Amino acid sequence: MDSGTLLLAATPLGDARDASARLVEALGSAEVVAAEDTRRVRNLASALGVAPAGKVVSYYEAVESARAPMLLDALREGRTVLLVTDAGMPSVSDPGYRLVSACVAEGLPVTCLPGPSAVTTALAVSGLPSDRFCFEGFPPRKTGDRRKFFGRLVAEERTSVFFEAPHRLADTLADAVSVLGEARPAAVCRELTKTYEEIKRGTLAELAEWAAEGVRGEITVVLGGAEQAAPTDPAELVEQVEERAADGVRLKDAVAEVAELAGVRKKDLYDAVLASRK
Repeated sequence: MDSGTLLLAATPLGDARDASARLVEALGSAEVVAAEDTRRVRNLASALGVAPAGKVVSYYEAVESARAPMLLDALREGRTVLLVTDAGMPSVSDPGYRLVSACVAEGLPVTCLPGPSAVTTALAVSGLPSDRFCFEGFPPRKTGDRRKFFGRLVAEERTSVFFEAPHRLADTLADAVSVLGEARPAAVCRELTKTYEEIKRGTLAELAEWAAEGVRGEITVVLGGAEQAAPTDPAELVEQVEERAADGVRLKDAVAEVAELAGVRKKDLYDAVLASRK
């Protein structure tokens, strides 16, 4: 018997019209629909004019481990399992990763019905560089851990995207200011694609002041990257090379070590060392 396929399907962030035709088809044909919230998926199906054909089961964070064996059994028996979360793409800070990992380990087919994503939607409308970015999930809840979280982004040159609960946003942005400084550009995207969508752009200090008044809704934050450091002048590294050489390291090896650490060309540094010795 051929195994079934796990379908990961992106669901609308707020506007049901963003649902793909493939999602509508899958809702009406999959033998099993695993949903983060069964009520939400039924409401979505109703809005799309389709009735789930198969069994609808809950699949949220607290029951992932308990539900996975049943879903794997369904796949082994040749049934199609459609996995959806409340909004956006399964496994992106939502349930799904563990089930996908288990399927991969067994060689069971997994495919994706692409669609809405709060991460890329927020990135696109933020006005911040989008050629390179990283996704950081949710920041820690405790202040100390949260500041360590931002500490890892101090030198990050890529744009960063993360989610946050509305009642923690003000404290999170205040911690970001304390670690990253007031001037780092950012954008707070609230209620994306929904009736009261709001995009606030500005510096971290400006956004922290705005959020202090209280914010509601689903939140995605886009944080500008650190400014690229000015290139190091090889002449400034000559002393480090000479110190290694004085300790018995071959000049060629000393140049290679220092050049790699500083991110400069070995030839440029070698030439600078020779020039300083004349």
